[in-house]
Amino acid sequence: MIRVENLHKHFGGFHAVDGASLDIADGSITGLIGPNGAGKSTLFNVIAGVHPATSGRVLMDGEDITGLAPHVLFHKGLLRTFQIAHEFPTLTVRENLMMVPARQAGEGLGAALFQRGRIAKEEAALLKKADEVLDFLTVSHLKDEKAGNLSGGQKKLLELGRTMMVDAKVVFLDEVGAGVNRTLLNTIGDAIVRLNRERGYTFCVIEHDMDFIGRLCDPVIVMAQGKVLAEGPPDTIMQNDAVIEAYLGTGLKNKAIA
Repeated sequence: MIRVENLHKHFGGFHAVDGASLDIADGSITGLIGPNGAGKSTLFNVIAGVHPATSGRVLMDGEDITGLAPHVLFHKGLLRTFQIAHEFPTLTVRENLMMVPARQAGEGLGAALFQRGRIAKEEAALLKKADEVLDFLTVSHLKDEKAGNLSGGQKKLLELGRTMMVDAKVVFLDEVGAGVNRTLLNTIGDAIVRLNRERGYTFCVIEHDMDFIGRLCDPVIVMAQGKVLAEGPPDTIMQNDAVIEAYLGTGLKNKAIA
């Protein structure tokens, strides 16, 4: 689904991504881990078109997508979430979902004036789809809640729900568990697994919670200092000496040795 070839991203003299190459297989849930400052989020940003690459290539289904804008990649089915959720706080949860699909008829002045029937039909379809998404995520009780009032974990679920409002092919989740309690994190994990198995979503997940990574992801890719350090099944990665060394002081060493 995604191939990254010798990707570099420099900010002045700082090499945030320094020759990273990796593959994200179609239909996989791939984990991306590494110590803080390893270049994981920057890699996501370059893949998703938020930052231009200094050099290297990104391919999606064999097509070179390097440097394409986020809205172009959105229409190709590549979506990216962020460590801090981006919601419309004054809109309801349901309205946040209904905002996602692009090129809605009501966005045009002509249609708003002369095609009210078309707009009403489209909005009814979006409303139905939004309610189906909320049912899938088991948060229908929040549909009329202002998104700004949600907890951190509920906002992460809302971001996941947004990917379901369009025909997503590959979704990049950046620290989906950050600030999320264990119960909600399990709910998010269950939704990711179901989307993968039932709807064919491909995921790449940045996360520091190794239990969460171990439960969901195979393979796991490890980054350190802007480079890919190791790749393999979770159990193998946890016992990799180079990975343990990269994580010294973060607690992974003890988990790996145990």
